[in-house]
Amino acid sequence: MKKYFPLILKLIAAVIMLQTLFFKFTGAQESINLFTKLAGENEAYLRVGTGVLELIASILLFIPKKTWLGAGLTVGLMSGAVMGHLTKLGIEHNGDGGTLFYAAVLVLISGAILLFINRKDIPLIGNKI
Repeated sequence: MKKYFPLILKLIAAVIMLQTLFFKFTGAQESINLFTKLAGENEAYLRVGTGVLELIASILLFIPKKTWLGAGLTVGLMSGAVMGHLTKLGIEHNGDGGTLFYAAVLVLISGAILLFINRKDIPLIGNKI
């Protein structure tokens, strides 16, 4: 199990982040509404920018010496998502029963564990932690 645990965490994080890209990149109304609440008239920049960063994070998770970078990016992105839900959107958004919020929390936890597991690969500070 120890051997497969990081792979499971990577798959959880990547699948959840990648499945939302369709909505972000195609301008689905639900996605536009969500990012409008967060960024107002600049929603498209935040929506597409977040999508691009989530795509990059998902790819980096599967590059062995860059997993730490993908995990760190994932933690940053999902921290923002969780804070957005807690401050502006609410845990339940648009009648979803909290699905987006709980998915963000799950990805945040997965990313944090992966960052911890791969801390030795972080340049400059990896050997010190």
